[in-house]
Amino acid sequence: MMIDHIGAVLFPEELMFRYIGRLAFPIFCFLLVEGVYYTHDIRLYMLRLGMFAVISEVPYDLAFHGTALEFEGQNVFFTLLLGVMLLYLLERDDEWPIKIMEVLLVMWVAGVLRTDYGYRGILLISIFYFFHRNRLAGLAIGALWNYLWYNRIQEYGALAMIPLALYNGERGRRMKYFFYVFYPLHLVILFAISRMIAR
Repeated sequence: MMIDHIGAVLFPEELMFRYIGRLAFPIFCFLLVEGVYYTHDIRLYMLRLGMFAVISEVPYDLAFHGTALEFEGQNVFFTLLLGVMLLYLLERDDEWPIKIMEVLLVMWVAGVLRTDYGYRGILLISIFYFFHRNRLAGLAIGALWNYLWYNRIQEYGALAMIPLALYNGERGRRMKYFFYVFYPLHLVILFAISRMIAR
């Protein structure tokens, strides 16, 4: 993710940064679904995502739009928050027609709010959720998801399925708050560097 943002903010003409960075979002979505399955309190999970979505919006807008607040696009925490909200709804309903309607509704909300990755991001989270018990199928469909974009940069995200296929289901180091804080912090740093370079 950081490599992707370095490319987007500081070296937009160097696409190699963006190619590498395309692996990040599929990994985030996969781990988000895992997090929902293992969390002790999904409401607290949503609250945490919502809090950092709000905290990260100004750094996101500064880094990518050069202004403190604009509404053309919202940071990825909003997409992840909507994803967890969707999974919360899906866990409560058993009937497939209702589940499909919930997915479509949240995809629509993501599109209206213009969250990072938008409705396609919600679709990927849904894929990993519905195929949670059949990981290989989920990863195969997740790889195909990377080809739903108008530009070809996201196609490199299909490579994210390689490390995900090696995931052993065990909890890693307890560093979740480091990664939550890292997102807005690195965006502020990139914005500051871009301003220094511009001078």
